[in-house]
Amino acid sequence: MTRPFRRLVLYVPGFDPMPPRRYRELYRRESNKQALIGGYDVAMERLDGAAGFGWTTRARFPTGEAQARIEVLVWADLVQASMRGGIMATYWQMLRVAWLYLWSGALLRMMCLRRGPVLAALYPLAMLMGQLACAVLAGGLTGWGIAALSGIGWLAVLPGLLAGWGVLAFARSQDHRLFAYYLMQDYAFTASLHGAYPPALEDRLALFTDRLSDAMSQDWDEVLVVGHSSGAYLGVSILADLIRRRDVAPGGPALSLMTLGHVIPMASFLPRAQRLRADLAFLSERPEVFWLDVTAPGDPCSFALCDPVAVTGVAGRCQRWPLVLSAAFSRRLSPAQQRELRGRWFRLHLQYLCAFDRPGDYDYFAITAGPQPLADRFKDRKHSPGRIATPVGPGLP
Repeated sequence: MTRPFRRLVLYVPGFDPMPPRRYRELYRRESNKQALIGGYDVAMERLDGAAGFGWTTRARFPTGEAQARIEVLVWADLVQASMRGGIMATYWQMLRVAWLYLWSGALLRMMCLRRGPVLAALYPLAMLMGQLACAVLAGGLTGWGIAALSGIGWLAVLPGLLAGWGVLAFARSQDHRLFAYYLMQDYAFTASLHGAYPPALEDRLALFTDRLSDAMSQDWDEVLVVGHSSGAYLGVSILADLIRRRDVAPGGPALSLMTLGHVIPMASFLPRAQRLRADLAFLSERPEVFWLDVTAPGDPCSFALCDPVAVTGVAGRCQRWPLVLSAAFSRRLSPAQQRELRGRWFRLHLQYLCAFDRPGDYDYFAITAGPQPLADRFKDRKHSPGRIATPVGPGLP
């Protein structure tokens, strides 16, 4: 009897303070939908008592059976720690981040690529400034009203301040709907050291690399690292560190990287992102890995079809990765799905991890739970026609 294909998936989330069980429940719900559409079976089980957080799958496809272990590489605690600042701290972060992206030229460079992610980047700035304007207006009107009634101007100062602060506090309490504070704290984390990884994140990346190194010595058919959003550039650095350590032995598991909905220029264009730029250049030429990058023009929060190596300006003559493909939301989502997701930017940004009504060769669940290695599934594919490879980033020194 043929042994089922065995895969380990190490999933690197983006800047997300939510607990990792969110991804398990998302996988359970969406894999059931996709299996019904795709004509295969996927069963999930928890990893009880295992180190880290994850689940296992057992799948039956027309082409064979597969078993997978999926682990979430957790850094949500670092995200949560970076989001503890209050209202005034967030406005100070807004000024620092805006100045850095303007002063360094990173914003102008990004504007040469895609308008969608640049508008998404400007959204929290506009929203926070709008909230501040409303607070000033409310405070001014309150103070004017009290001064007019009392005839004593100084009595209006404290009520005016309280009214303005109340507006800001209310807006902050609604951020689960507005996402202005969340996005600003995301950009502030990326820009905190002008693009260099904070020490706590470097330490976490070292742990992730150790886990990947350990996996490469085990009896897997494939070890697949998946990085979504900000997790895409963390995945690049993890694999670059692994290969530099020479922990990819001949005859071991196939090593694959899949980056989804990347926002790499937001980090790689910053002045002190030399580490990331070097990792991009290094990994793009390595034969030990198969690297697939998937984005979609319908996702306004990603740099759709932008080759992260080429646009950063670090592509060498021997570049072989990544293979840049479109998830083609306009063709793979049914009209009903498109209507349901219209205007839901953040849900669209998660669509790479979800079911499609009209799946093509990009099927997240067939890729992570199915019996075919990533390199075999996409071996005959070329870059999507809309690939953007114009070098606009700062490049290497």
